Amino acid sequence: MCYPEMMSTQAERRAATVAAILASARTLFGERGFEATSIDDIAERTGVAKGAVYHHFASKEAIFTQVLEGVQRDLQQATVPTGISIPSGLADQIAAGVEHYLLAASAPVVRRILLIDGPAVIGWRRWREIDDQFFGAGARVACAALLGEPASPAEIDALTHLVMGAVMEAAMVCASAPDVPAAARDLTAALRKLLTGIAPRPKLAGATPTARR
Repeated sequence: MCYPEMMSTQAERRAATVAAILASARTLFGERGFEATSIDDIAERTGVAKGAVYHHFASKEAIFTQVLEGVQRDLQQATVPTGISIPSGLADQIAAGVEHYLLAASAPVVRRILLIDGPAVIGWRRWREIDDQFFGAGARVACAALLGEPASPAEIDALTHLVMGAVMEAAMVCASAPDVPAAARDLTAALRKLLTGIAPRPKLAGATPTARR
């Protein structure tokens, strides 16, 4: 007979082991890269047998995918530091968020997992699915707000794809830039100009439409 307490303890032990494996793998993937890290390395760092790793994960690629998802989740949950002043305009707010993302994504461990090994290990299609899972919905909401109420779903989708593509290209540039903060500032300044041009102009108080002739 299995008691609820025993089942709970087993589930907790399993969750703890999986978390420990992923933490070890994230450190190793970030320091050495995917190719230079073996299942044996992950097992040794975690303090478990190699068979225990395979008990929870079918392959090294499966471990890497979950590590990558964890990296994306951390980036999504990260907030803009309190020391950064965000202007009130929507384009400015989006640009400030992107700048923070670029700086966070350029951290050595994150950069290697997310930008260097990620697309190569799991392929661009799967990589983009994960990116869209964590950032697609938020990007679409921001783009819809930027375009304004008359925008069609097709227009919103198109702008969302373009903005997400621009952010990814900016992240790639920052990943190899000699001065990451400067590159992030320059790229987001350019993005801010683009977004400002897209945003509808506020109507002047008292203005009336020009009559058609």
